[in-house]
Amino acid sequence: MRFDIQDSKRLAERLRWDDLDLGGFEDKPLDQDALRCLRYMHDVEFHTACYLRDLLVSPAHADPDLTSFFAIWAFEELWHGEAIAAVLGAHGESSGGSRVHMMRQNLGAADHIRPLVMLGGSWLAGENLLALQMAWGAINEMTTQAGYALLGSKARHPLLSALLKRIMVQEGRHMDFYASQAGMRLVASASARRLARSALRWLWSPVGSKVMPSGETEFIATYLFNDVQGIKAIRRIDRRIDRLPGLGGMNLTRRWFERFP
Repeated sequence: MRFDIQDSKRLAERLRWDDLDLGGFEDKPLDQDALRCLRYMHDVEFHTACYLRDLLVSPAHADPDLTSFFAIWAFEELWHGEAIAAVLGAHGESSGGSRVHMMRQNLGAADHIRPLVMLGGSWLAGENLLALQMAWGAINEMTTQAGYALLGSKARHPLLSALLKRIMVQEGRHMDFYASQAGMRLVASASARRLARSALRWLWSPVGSKVMPSGETEFIATYLFNDVQGIKAIRRIDRRIDRLPGLGGMNLTRRWFERFP
């Protein structure tokens, strides 16, 4: 079923958490593992603007439905970052602009050339690149939503769980839009299916892994996904990927997460 851009426009909103008393974290703070996860999630959510930069040098910038969705996506992800920043701030942690600035200062040359890589890919792949981008985005949203669910389960903190459930609702809508676009574009082109399958198999890694320190990515992978509940989440994601035209049987997330014993 196609998730229409009008649905995205109608449902778009800033995440709200004013009704949640974050002062409750003073009496019952999160443990260090949960805070470490939140620092990673905070940084990745705020990095959405940079991911958007890379998308807009591709043919995606000419598609009005995609650019409308990207505007909504970037806006909602910004407020996910702000919400997590509020939780970190309640624990006396660095968050928000100062933390984001430091992160971006440390990205190095790879960040500067990423738009050029995307531009080169656009010249080579043309419109087929859009199918890959949409499939990649859908998979990233699947893993992100699963990560939030697993963190809420592990942290067992009612305030955090309430906030993460609200974030997950919006992440789910982002996932539905990306998956709908991916399905539509993949089913229409055999060459797009070949490109997406090959690129995902050889290049995909979870969102944030290209910009966060490798040790932090490994921690997220092992802490959230390396138990019975996490393995079930990975299998669910792979089953969803299987439903995208041309991407069945890849076991994409299982193969990636299995590198961490």
